[in-house]
Amino acid sequence: MDGGCCGPGYASPAEAIRAPREKLLYTIAIYTGTGIQKPDYLTTIDADPDSPTYSQVIHRLEMPGIGDELHHMGWNACSSCHDDSSMSRKYLLVPGVRSNNIHVVDTATDPRAPRLHKVIDGAEIKAKTNLSGPHTVHCLGSEIIISFLGDAKGEAPGGYLHLNKDFEIVGRWEASMGDIPFGYDFWYQPRHNVMVSSEWAAPNTFMPGFDLEEVGHLKYGRRLHIWNFEKREPVESMYLGEDGLIPLEVKFLHDPDSTHGFCGAALSSNVIHFWKNGDGKWEWEKVIDVENEPHPEWPIPVPGVMSAILVSMDDKYLYLNNWLHGDMRQYDISDPHNPKLTGQVWMGGLLGKAPQVNGVDVAGGPQMFQLSLDGRRLYVTTSLFSTWDNQFYPEIRQKGGVMVRIDCDPENGGMKINEDFIVDFGKEPNGPSRCHETRYPGGDCTSDIWL
Repeated sequence: MDGGCCGPGYASPAEAIRAPREKLLYTIAIYTGTGIQKPDYLTTIDADPDSPTYSQVIHRLEMPGIGDELHHMGWNACSSCHDDSSMSRKYLLVPGVRSNNIHVVDTATDPRAPRLHKVIDGAEIKAKTNLSGPHTVHCLGSEIIISFLGDAKGEAPGGYLHLNKDFEIVGRWEASMGDIPFGYDFWYQPRHNVMVSSEWAAPNTFMPGFDLEEVGHLKYGRRLHIWNFEKREPVESMYLGEDGLIPLEVKFLHDPDSTHGFCGAALSSNVIHFWKNGDGKWEWEKVIDVENEPHPEWPIPVPGVMSAILVSMDDKYLYLNNWLHGDMRQYDISDPHNPKLTGQVWMGGLLGKAPQVNGVDVAGGPQMFQLSLDGRRLYVTTSLFSTWDNQFYPEIRQKGGVMVRIDCDPENGGMKINEDFIVDFGKEPNGPSRCHETRYPGGDCTSDIWL
């Protein structure tokens, strides 16, 4: 298959790397939990250095209600339907993790000023599927799968919502949840008939804030789950124990023939590498371990809290954050069993290494991030989840969130904060808001999967 196909996305990861650079960013901004009674909204940020409005918010699409807590989002179509000319990467699905509403946003009619196309009502989702707490959105050809963290009452394990291409509820995607205790993120590799899912906690547990004792009471996850993708059921669980406390983001390599993948365990601040061995068995190992750091105001050393990871489109680098420490890291994963640290920058965090970036006070630490398809630009935001923000970084209420751009060297490794780019969400028209996940109109390093 060549790059001249007619559907959305790209024929291969190599084609994606050669795509035009991003000129617009879509970034979630939230007022939920800030005390400001305004709707959460989707911002459009100008990322074109030649534009007079570069590094500015140029449009804000407010949601219809207040208190959604917009969190993660995903496209209606990606490279998984590259050969389908009837599909296009036109709609961004933006769920509210608290409201359960899924906002379908048209980004194609006017990419600079997206508009609301449809709202899938959260109450309808609860009534039809017994699900709440939407999280990860992936497209599968013309279908859409969304992980949910809880049942209608907010208890684990939740499950997966199945939507058709017209954004109608088909029902639950999974045939069975087996004995999976918690849900969170997921990624699939169709050529190996496998999906891997990770664990956070029940919405009723994490939404009020973080309580370390609840980890000891087994109210937070510590497993990865291997699924038979065609049968839509879990077939095996990998118990990570103390090395894998709160295993959040999970990513396969982009190469659709590979079985190698990684997961960031937030509380133990480790990266777990998993793969299928020559005998067809799944194995895992801890390959990165971030040490806890002493802090004068903490009774225990501060964990990094590695809440997100990302793999570059060429599968050469893994990026991770330490939200409480305040650093972003780049590792060369050419040998996935032996990652090598090749870059590190500081922004915010509790350790006081970089309280300011480009003249702006950073409240919070590096949290969500999105990498350009060519691997050269990493856009980083600072809010994790409203109640957790308020607990660990109370000053974020007054200062709001920040977006920073980090320039990355994909040839030799290395990272450097770009001095010409900063978006201060503390200066938003309705008061300080917080920024979370980012997507690009042309796809990004965490949305495209190849069949």
